[in-house]
Amino acid sequence: MQFSFTDDQVMFAETVRDILANECPPSAVRASWEDPDGRVPGLWETLAATGVLGVAAPEAHGGLDMSTLDLVLPLEEFGYAACPEPVAEHAAVAIPLLSGHAAGPVADEWLGRAAEGTALLTAGSPTDAFVLAAERADLALLCADDEVHAVPAGSYTAVAQASVDHARRLARVDWTRGPDTLVSDDPAVVREVLDRGALAAAAQAVGVGRRLLDLTVAYVAEREQFGRPVGVNQAVKHHCSNVAIALEFAGPSVHKAAWSCAQGEGPEGGDPSLDVSTAKVLASDAVDLACRAALQCHGAIGYTIEHDLQLWLKRGWALSASWGDAASHRRRVGEALAAG
Repeated sequence: MQFSFTDDQVMFAETVRDILANECPPSAVRASWEDPDGRVPGLWETLAATGVLGVAAPEAHGGLDMSTLDLVLPLEEFGYAACPEPVAEHAAVAIPLLSGHAAGPVADEWLGRAAEGTALLTAGSPTDAFVLAAERADLALLCADDEVHAVPAGSYTAVAQASVDHARRLARVDWTRGPDTLVSDDPAVVREVLDRGALAAAAQAVGVGRRLLDLTVAYVAEREQFGRPVGVNQAVKHHCSNVAIALEFAGPSVHKAAWSCAQGEGPEGGDPSLDVSTAKVLASDAVDLACRAALQCHGAIGYTIEHDLQLWLKRGWALSASWGDAASHRRRVGEALAAG
């Protein structure tokens, strides 16, 4: 198997990086903490205009009809920028699930609007208690036992919950399932919800880890102690090197999981759930290590809310635990291996 990203996939990620650098700098992320919906003004519309929101939507509904593999590099960029918008749940989880499993009328009603950005979709993890952006979403994909339901706003109540990352607006959702909202009663589809969400969280976590490493390397190269940069100290070098190694292992694992999800189950694709859980374990561990190392190397200033480091620290902690933490995915890997 030859595995490498195409020039188009790399260019797409670079375009997303440029958009985020221009429209979602740290000052915008910080301002989103005070916004009622946790938004960056104009960013959602820009992403919609460039086709990012409809990457996985069918062409018939105005999307680009691309795969999970086309999304994984842009998702890393969303993590690198600590983007407050719920692009992952919308574009990488809800749209592919509706496209693949929803009946005609439901897909016709929502996919076109989701691709053009006039409707916000979100998705809840079968392992988490809270749903991201549920208060402002137009449609939420929710799991109950072995069922997946597409529940429109107004048919559920969302109660806001505090998050360590104030840009991630979480809510506890109460709803009543019924035949009119049912998307699938196949347990495999519930597993797919978790796979897609965990993969999206893992990709963003890798991006966050890389941003933390970049911030730390820049800081220790500039900060002086006893007349020389603190970065020349061997212990500081070891901290940064350990993070770089962890990210170098996590990144390709996330890419492999994206390829596996795009291929599907079978002799060629293998087991997507196993690959996704492996990637989530490595990504969660890597971003946790990046957070600890960045905080330690920044010293006292790293603990202050005035420093931009805290934006990525809190995003890293949130992504590490969301859609299943490292411990839960280790159990999932062990169960898959035990089952053969």
